[in-house]
Order: sequence, then C-alpha cells, then structure tokens
Amino acid sequence: MKTFYIAICLLVASFSAEAQIDRTNFRAGVNAGLVVGDFSEAYSLTLGVDIYQHWGVSKELDLGIATGFSNAFGEKESSSVGGVTVQTEFDNAQFIPVAGSLRIYPTSGFKIGADVGYAIGLNEGNDGGFYYRPSMGVDVSGGSTEINVSYFAVNGDVNFSTVLLGFLILF
Repeated sequence: MKTFYIAICLLVASFSAEAQIDRTNFRAGVNAGLVVGDFSEAYSLTLGVDIYQHWGVSKELDLGIATGFSNAFGEKESSSVGGVTVQTEFDNAQFIPVAGSLRIYPTSGFKIGADVGYAIGLNEGNDGGFYYRPSMGVDVSGGSTEINVSYFAVNGDVNFSTVLLGFLILF
C-alpha cells in the first residue's frame, strides 16, 4: 500500500514538471499546532518543518510536491483505579510526509489547496498511512512570506490529526 501512495505522488510530480511552467517557486517554513481527535489526550503540541516545490500551471493554479517533518510531543497521563495510580508516558509521534501538492489562487495573495500522499511513520509502532492536508494561506511582505492554517491528518491503522499554524518563506 505504501508503494501505491508513493507512486501517486511521483505521478503528480511528473505531471507538474511537464505542465506549462509560468513560474516556479520553492517554499520552506515551520509550523506549530495542537493534536485533535483520537490522540488529543496522549499528545498536545506539534512542531514541524514544511518544504514545497511548486510549478505554476496557470495564474490561478500551482502543482508540485511537498515533504517535511512533523513531531507531536508525548504527554504523561495518570489514571487511578482502586487506589492504585498508574502513570503512562507516550513517546513522540513523528512523520515525514511525501505528497503531491495543489494550490489555487482565487484572488491575489490568498490561496487554498491541499497536499495528498503518504506519511512515513518514524517512531516505533508508527506505520504511517494515507496523508492529506487541506490548507489556506495569505501572502505577506509583498509575497515573500506566507502565513497559513492547515489540518494535517494521517489515516493508517490509527487516525492521527493536528490543526496547524504555519509560516513559509518563498524563494
């Protein structure tokens, strides 16, 4: 199954490279957020790095590839049963996404889009899974930087999701 998702990402990237290129841009940045859903009790803060390469297909559309690194910090959890307290410490959850990326520019300086692919799980017991990340962003500083909001989700044996605020520098 991993091979299937990686093949789709490479296919999207090859179509991007063959499309009529109006502009090319490389983006790199950082993100931070909160874990939501099934693992919100076991993990709280998430920090990550984003790397994108986009090719302009038209004035309103960019296609590209995306990767990065995401680390969710494990929490300590205590539970008491019958006067006995048990404390559990969760290891950090780490992912490297490999994805195709799409950005649509409905107006100048504002974009919506999504990344779709596979997230490779790095920590023990983390098999990774299908990765998707819808996002909205706004250009600042004359288009040289971007602030964005996104939802990072990995669906595999278990579902892991976070809500992120990110900052990207456009090169």
